[in-house]
Amino acid sequence: MLYLFSYSDLNHSLLVFLALLFILFYEAINGFHDTANAVSTLIYTRAMSAYTSVIMSGVFNFLGVLLGGLTVAYAIVHLLPNDLLLNATSKNALAMIFSMLLAAIIWNLSTWYFCLPASSSHALIGAIIGIGLTNAIITNSSLVNALNIPKMTNVFLSLILSPVIGLIIAGSLIFLLRHYLKDNKTFHRIHMTPLERKKVDGKKRPPFLIRIALILSSIGVSYAHGANDGQKGIGLIMLVLISIMPASFSVNLNADKKEIIDTKNVLNNLEKYYLQHILNTSDKNYKNNKIYHSIITDQFFHTIKDIKKAKLLLKNIFNYNTLSIKKRLELRHFLLCISDAIDHIINDNHINIQDKHFLKKNKEIILNTIEYAPMWIILIVALSLSIGTMIGWKRIVVTIGEKIGKKSMTYAQAMSAQITASISIGIASYTGIPVSTTHILSSSVAGTMLIDGDGIQIKTIKNIALAWILTLPVSILLSSVLYSIILFLI
Repeated sequence: MLYLFSYSDLNHSLLVFLALLFILFYEAINGFHDTANAVSTLIYTRAMSAYTSVIMSGVFNFLGVLLGGLTVAYAIVHLLPNDLLLNATSKNALAMIFSMLLAAIIWNLSTWYFCLPASSSHALIGAIIGIGLTNAIITNSSLVNALNIPKMTNVFLSLILSPVIGLIIAGSLIFLLRHYLKDNKTFHRIHMTPLERKKVDGKKRPPFLIRIALILSSIGVSYAHGANDGQKGIGLIMLVLISIMPASFSVNLNADKKEIIDTKNVLNNLEKYYLQHILNTSDKNYKNNKIYHSIITDQFFHTIKDIKKAKLLLKNIFNYNTLSIKKRLELRHFLLCISDAIDHIINDNHINIQDKHFLKKNKEIILNTIEYAPMWIILIVALSLSIGTMIGWKRIVVTIGEKIGKKSMTYAQAMSAQITASISIGIASYTGIPVSTTHILSSSVAGTMLIDGDGIQIKTIKNIALAWILTLPVSILLSSVLYSIILFLI
């Protein structure tokens, strides 16, 4: 890690250190802002004590970051166009990073102070949008090209749909539990609140099996949160390093010979695939739509050019350290362009399942040496998130535990909300989609309350919805203003 500060003067090194510190601070805030998602149901059902719950959540957040992969991390990195990352000067890159992080931190701390379960993901993505748009205005570039629109669209859809899906799934689980376990002699207590349990059975804690289910589902939320939100911190650090020191981090300089050979082989395979499909004019799908055939052929020829250029850069290369700085940047650019082109084909209805599988597999190999993170980055992010998880958790816990539903939470409601959140966030982490842990859990709790007929506190839901609606525009505006001010000052 110390080698980061050996490439430039003292002032630049201090700024790099400060940028990394800001990211870790953001991740710690993310931790204590979102701790409630994993521990609120445990605390309010008395399945575990508050402090034991928080420590357990911190441990599994750490493991989630450590073992969660990097798909979400690079979904964050690729929200900004590749050209903006690689063409930014060192000062512009630092201005971009600081304004982005400050905007997200200010909003996160504000919503935490007012006990509002808001989305750290929304805030971060809004800040990135603000940077892209402001940069386009300053440089007189196209606003349409200021952002990676296809990836941004996917992120927006996930952020909008995930709370709705959480509400529906959690509500459905409660409906099923009501239907099948209401009269069950063994598990009917699952529909009790802690106060009802104490009144009927004279016991504070849930029945043993229900308690185990609550603890396991909470562990699932903590792990999934670490895997999804922890990756955002990893993505931010890689964003800093790629933009400030692209010569060292645009490609994985520690990639071994086999990985580079695999990349070369994939480039050969893709070149053959594209040429074969251009020549295959007998395909009915192409023949029946001449306009489509013309567009897809043009795209294919453009991608073949990128493949040839990447192959030329890698000719007789078995160690990325032997590439010049300029060639490393060019290689990253071409590989990302090829990856984006593959995405376009995969999303095309004219492509058969076998071809989609072939392209997905080759895309993974293409990105293997440019979508990476050193282990020290993963470890410090995991540590920051887990430490943050163990502090500052009380404010949001009260909101989720007491202020969403009109009545106390039953064991079934807590378990349904947690299971829904852990599965939803886990799937999102695996597929590389950044989602809001807070919104999924809050909407899941609301869904269980609605189906059970307990009702919800409209004022709280309105406040959460208002924070949800305002997060993007406020963080866009904040990052834009901060970016402009910092650029003016430097």
